[in-house]
Amino acid sequence: MQNFFNKIKLVWTDTTLRKRVIFVLVTLVVFRLLAAIPIPGIDTLALNRFLANNQFFGILNIFSGGGLTNLSIIMLGVGPYITSSIIMQLLTIMVPALKKIYHEEGEAGRKRFTQYSRLLTVPLAAMQGFALLAILESQNILINLSTFDRITNLIIVVAGSLLLMWIGELVSEFGIGNGVSLIIFAGIVSALPSKIGQLIFTFDVSQIPLYLMFAVSGLLVIAGIVLVTEAERPIPVTYAKRVRGMKMYGGGSTYLPLRVNQAGVIPIIFALSILLFPQIIGTFLARFSNEIVAKVSSVLLSFTQDSILYAVLYFVLVFLFTYFYTAVTFDPEALSTNLQKNGAFIPGIRPGASTSEYISKVLSRITLLGAAFLGFIAILPLVMQHLTGLTSLALGGTSVLIVVSVVLDLMKKVNSQISMREY
Repeated sequence: MQNFFNKIKLVWTDTTLRKRVIFVLVTLVVFRLLAAIPIPGIDTLALNRFLANNQFFGILNIFSGGGLTNLSIIMLGVGPYITSSIIMQLLTIMVPALKKIYHEEGEAGRKRFTQYSRLLTVPLAAMQGFALLAILESQNILINLSTFDRITNLIIVVAGSLLLMWIGELVSEFGIGNGVSLIIFAGIVSALPSKIGQLIFTFDVSQIPLYLMFAVSGLLVIAGIVLVTEAERPIPVTYAKRVRGMKMYGGGSTYLPLRVNQAGVIPIIFALSILLFPQIIGTFLARFSNEIVAKVSSVLLSFTQDSILYAVLYFVLVFLFTYFYTAVTFDPEALSTNLQKNGAFIPGIRPGASTSEYISKVLSRITLLGAAFLGFIAILPLVMQHLTGLTSLALGGTSVLIVVSVVLDLMKKVNSQISMREY
């Protein structure tokens, strides 16, 4: 505890760190202010009834950072930017030119890759914004809108999403931590007071054992998330001795840390983004009176969190995306090449292709544990909801995982900044 307060003191006394922390806090305040500005033409009572009975929009609200609660100008949140990032990551596997840009051109290539993601965000935000506004209008939440009003609202929500993307990138560059993750984190945390108030208001003495069970399971889940997120598989690495002139260099030993969960919270965000589409399309098609379209809409809308198929697909998608994202972001072949160039090798493994195969094999095995754990955390709230009937817990696992992951990442970034200051 004393070490924690010492770090806070170091952060506050160091000018650079203090500026970064203040910048993050100011941008999050601006974000919350933007989330409180609604678009025109809202029927507040109809909106409250709609959100109270719709778990789908509860999930969508996570990506908007809480902006969907009152249909703010940033109601789309960072969802379009996340979707564009997913598409670009998928394209790196299918398009060799993009893979070369991402992996081989260094920092300049990653900047180009990010720029492509930004450009793709614009049409995605327009499509998602149009579909969402059409759904809300069909539910009589947006009323008495003219064609000009609809176009204006669409421009506002698209601009709000791009503004939020820009704010997130500013936080990543001038603050501490990942800006997009911090925006989602802030939206989740901002909902805690109302959740706590709702729990107090609906408190039932007869349910105390159930509350205690959830509290204990929550603590165990948080401990498990921290354990798996921080877990590493060290691979020993030895540097060969080299003689230059009259001096000998190298000969040291170290290790290569492979994280059990290389992908972090990204697979769950990817999986949720895909699982949102059936309900978005189904709700949109529900506006039409055609019999065939109505049947298609009914099938898509039946794909809810209450169905077993949803839970199974959720687990499978999280599991697969964990492997996919690890494969995209971690290149064993490039790592093997770098080790060989630096005169390093893994004891008992030949440099080159054998080293790459060995690292891939180890990574595949530990990723199996990480993927299974992420999938379990993702569907745990759905299982508990099915067992207890409490629908308010349906988003708990995803929210807790995002919050814990962001806090751990933020702590690492702060520690690294403190270490640089001490050096």
